[in-house]
Amino acid sequence: MAPIPAIKAIFYDLDGTLRLSQPSGLSAFAAQTSSLGQKISPDDLSRASRWEHYYFAESPELISDRAEYSDGSRDFWAQYSLRQLQVLGVAPKEAHEWAPKISAYMDKHYQPEDIILDEVYTTLRELRTRGYALGILSNRFEPYTDYLAEKGLTASFDLVVHAGEAGIRKPNPQVFDYLLARAGFSAAESLYVGDNYYADVVGARAAGLYPVLYDREQAFPNPDCSVISAHPQLLDLLEGRK
Repeated sequence: MAPIPAIKAIFYDLDGTLRLSQPSGLSAFAAQTSSLGQKISPDDLSRASRWEHYYFAESPELISDRAEYSDGSRDFWAQYSLRQLQVLGVAPKEAHEWAPKISAYMDKHYQPEDIILDEVYTTLRELRTRGYALGILSNRFEPYTDYLAEKGLTASFDLVVHAGEAGIRKPNPQVFDYLLARAGFSAAESLYVGDNYYADVVGARAAGLYPVLYDREQAFPNPDCSVISAHPQLLDLLEGRK
């Protein structure tokens, strides 16, 4: 593969890409579902992971749930749990019975470790050395600069944008247009790395950026875009070695 041409700026998603939760919410949710007697296969988990990404990419289901329930409320998460149980293959009767119980369990007991892998820091330093401009665009609606400072990432990025600034979230290409206007680069000069195919790849591509899917768990088989499963692989991709 020839090197990706003319890339001057590399932008990242935050949650699920630079920042990970261990254990993941899905793995904790699936473990609790299994404890209630539901058998869950690796294929079930992959399907549920793709659905989770789809749901949070401003899906019609998410928009409907926000309209019916207060976003982030107990009722919202109980409805989300019901949808996730159905995707995992739980029968309707059990899904309706288990959803509020699992939602309450997750709210009380799910306390993941917030981590940034060492490879993130080393890759960002190498990209800096190679002369790329670096930025972040997150679907968060509130600033997260304090978090970046806490994690020692402030100096790694020239620009940090949250979707609340633009008043719209990925995958809407307008939020990428806002990012590019702030950054001063054209779409053709820009690459975007994110873990959510439906929000990050679809949105970045629609805005003209070069999309790269970060798929650490290989949840998306044969996607129609460049894929990395570890951050240093981006360096090879930029040089046409992947």
